[in-house]
Amino acid sequence: MTAKKNKIKQNAPPNNGAKLAPQKQESIADHFTQFLQARIAVNDKLKDEVFQIRHNVYCEELGFEKATKDERETDEFDQRSIFTLIQHKKSKVFTSCVRLVTSNNTDELLPIETFCASSITKSDYSPDNFDRKEIGEISRLAVKSDFRRRKADNFKGCATGAISEHNYSETELRCFPFIAIGLYISAAIMCTKQNIKHAYVMMEPRLARSMKFVGINFQQIGASVNYHGLRAPYYIKPADFTKQLSPEFKTLYNTIEKDIIEQLAESS
Repeated sequence: MTAKKNKIKQNAPPNNGAKLAPQKQESIADHFTQFLQARIAVNDKLKDEVFQIRHNVYCEELGFEKATKDERETDEFDQRSIFTLIQHKKSKVFTSCVRLVTSNNTDELLPIETFCASSITKSDYSPDNFDRKEIGEISRLAVKSDFRRRKADNFKGCATGAISEHNYSETELRCFPFIAIGLYISAAIMCTKQNIKHAYVMMEPRLARSMKFVGINFQQIGASVNYHGLRAPYYIKPADFTKQLSPEFKTLYNTIEKDIIEQLAESS
């Protein structure tokens, strides 16, 4: 019975999406930043961390891509991408990453246009309708297995709880389910900084539903297809991101944004 109580639910934020008590609305940001930090890959060393994480997840664990001798997973879109990582502060271990792919002209297609263009059936949301410099794609989200759900859990999705319970305190474990949320928040912040007004993402429908619990409302713009598993095309306006966030996660957004602005200022 004790083990069951201690089990971390991986498919949704705490309370299964129910409203958090008022006293906890301010603690989510504090709790997240106590143990985790969003890092923008402003140099080659941090970008290398991104490629290592992706190789570990996409090549070694999931087998979605072919393993490489240098144990780095890269593709043609990385040259015009901005990368974000989440770092575990105490251990300095990078837990996860995501990228924002940009486009300057029609020769620079987004991954969703290159591999899944036919899946976008709501034509009003086609990237062709917008200025190329104002579109972007959030892609290659990867979370290392030590910070992700147990394989025995019944649900996949946004949650990214830890499986290495002996390596982390119970207090730390409670913040790990917010890793994916932190990645999407960071990507949305970078969209704003890059003047991206229309963002796309291919994701599991279950993940999109889970994100709605915190007010991140990706709009499905086509049917699900088999692309590295069952995924569907989604669209979101970064400008509306904070409007949709629930209060407790808007505080987290503001906290991460402040940290990212400081990082960008230091690197310039």
